Amino acid sequence: MKALIRLSVVIYTVITVFFVGAALVLIVISANTGWHALQQDGLSPQGAMGVIEAVGLLAVAVVAVQIAQTIGEEEVIRSAHVSAPTRVRRYLSRFMVVIVVALAVEGMVAAFKAVHESIALLPHAASILGAVGVLLAGWGVFVRLNRFAEELEPEAMRDAKQEDSKLQ
Repeated sequence: MKALIRLSVVIYTVITVFFVGAALVLIVISANTGWHALQQDGLSPQGAMGVIEAVGLLAVAVVAVQIAQTIGEEEVIRSAHVSAPTRVRRYLSRFMVVIVVALAVEGMVAAFKAVHESIALLPHAASILGAVGVLLAGWGVFVRLNRFAEELEPEAMRDAKQEDSKLQ
């Protein structure tokens, strides 16, 4: 079993490196997209659309970096096993923050594109932003209900806080 746990740490490390690599590639693509938009279209509405597309790519890069950081901290550095309610809430909350922010940025990019390119695409952008609201509401319910479970296991909160010391 210990060999399997060590192997999973190696796998999580490789996954973390791949996420960071993907983020770096997305940053380069975003910079290239923004640069070409400004070169080809200048300071025009078309140039703005290219820059907005670059911002959307940067949002995805941020998601990749945040997921890499979460996996690296939780699975590699802390070797935390997600079983206690406190650990589950903290682990999922880190992912949810990243996902909600990235979807909100993508929804705003889609709304801006729809307004400037084709108003028929606006319902699609609105559905993305509506999904962000549903995710936020669901996450809030999850955190609230999980809080009651945490009160039954106060030692789990102490353990989670002690694990945080590994990051300092």
